Amino acid sequence: MKSRLLAIAMLLCLSGATLLGQDFVGTWQGTAATGAGAQIRIVLRITRAADGKLEGQLFSIDQGAQARTMSQLALDGRVVKWKVDALSVTYEGTFTPDGNGINGTLTQNNPQPLNFVRATPQTAWTIPEPTPPPAAMAATADPGIEVATIKLSPPDVRGRGIGFRGATLTVTNYNLLNAITFAYDVHEQQISGGPAWKSSDRFEMVIRPDTPGQPNARQLKRLIQKVLAERFQLAFHIEKRELSVYTITQPPNTTHKMTPVTPGGPNLPTLRYPRAGLLPARNATVTELAGSLQTAVMDRPVINQTKIEGRFDFTLDWMPDETQFASFGSAQSIPETGKPNIYEAFREQLGLKLESTRAPADIIVIDKVEKPSEN
Repeated sequence: MKSRLLAIAMLLCLSGATLLGQDFVGTWQGTAATGAGAQIRIVLRITRAADGKLEGQLFSIDQGAQARTMSQLALDGRVVKWKVDALSVTYEGTFTPDGNGINGTLTQNNPQPLNFVRATPQTAWTIPEPTPPPAAMAATADPGIEVATIKLSPPDVRGRGIGFRGATLTVTNYNLLNAITFAYDVHEQQISGGPAWKSSDRFEMVIRPDTPGQPNARQLKRLIQKVLAERFQLAFHIEKRELSVYTITQPPNTTHKMTPVTPGGPNLPTLRYPRAGLLPARNATVTELAGSLQTAVMDRPVINQTKIEGRFDFTLDWMPDETQFASFGSAQSIPETGKPNIYEAFREQLGLKLESTRAPADIIVIDKVEKPSEN
């Protein structure tokens, strides 16, 4: 009798685990706090694929409602874990006893509590239609500048970046060196000459192209080149010199580990660092990866010597050393993450090789440049 009861109990446990996995399928919603003290609503949609695996999407419905696919999703008994690489977000939670709630912690830079409840047709929040992406600029266009407003950045501004507001390009907290390295795909070590203010004075730029549509990466750089020539009066010549560099290569007889992007995806690549040592890249080429590393991370030029064509999604996650991310300001105190160094991460996560060597490189020698007048 005792053995029979034990067998029944085991059967019930196994049945409960199966039901719990099935019960995770559906829509879940919860409210998270932002750093500014505001509240944002998060919706999860969990489905089961034909092969039986769980799949999930995340919607931040107060921040544009764009669907973000979970890169990892696991259910272990009553414990739920998921990850969204595109947002550098991880979550771990536990089902409530009735199975209609999940209490846990969301981590994006810093951990914070986030609880979900199962949504019903009556309680489900409406997910707004995502804003359609702006129309792309004609690929053959060579856009000019209709209007360019340039001002000195306020002294308390932190960080820097380039982005769009509709068809208008905004450049935030860039000095002359930042603008040249971005526009011409070079490292600061590849720029020679020029005045002392090239690295000290930072600018805010608002640029409206004279051609409709959102520019691609090449056209974006072309716009910055024209602002440098027209508003900064930049003139230079090129010299070839041998420099210490980093090279990206593909080891012989190997296949890289990056995920090809289906043609017709986003117009612009996304290579942003949510934290030092983490790069969830989307729609990027290997050459753009090299440019991003030499602009934001490495202490010398980075040269793509692979023959890899096309655009890819990938995540590079590593433990930076003291020579990296210096272009963002003073040396950073980066906590130990237990991640591999960047060379090991390249090999393990991308199937590529990054190494230090010497190679000929183009040098931009500044002949003339002037501070732009504010307007």
